[in-house]
Amino acid sequence: MAPGEDVDSGVESLPVSSKDMTPEKPKALPELEDDDEEDLDETLAERLWGLTEMFPDSLRNATYSATTGVQSGVKGFYSFSCSAFWVIFSSSLVLFAPVLLEVERAQMEEQQRNQTKQVLLGPNSAMAAGPPR
Repeated sequence: MAPGEDVDSGVESLPVSSKDMTPEKPKALPELEDDDEEDLDETLAERLWGLTEMFPDSLRNATYSATTGVQSGVKGFYSFSCSAFWVIFSSSLVLFAPVLLEVERAQMEEQQRNQTKQVLLGPNSAMAAGPPR
């Protein structure tokens, strides 16, 4: 071919109407509808598992190790916190319960003394005696 020559493609030029320019919507094929139904049956976990194939093995192994490490760490922390709570609660009960009971007993004795004074000496005597010692 020489430069400047027009090449005839053999296709005749046809008049184009505006109707021919609008794209037609593709009709749904029965095969595509079946694929859509199969996709709906797939769970999220199955889709995520399928996506793991696009990552290298080293990244998958590192992610697995990190996940299991975090999981075991959370379980260990939960177990430790339960044990620590039990030890702290039971120790505080053993240490502070006798003190609280003794304070309550002292208050009851003081009330009994005041009541005895009131009965023996009259209603104004408990107030006139002043603060208890």
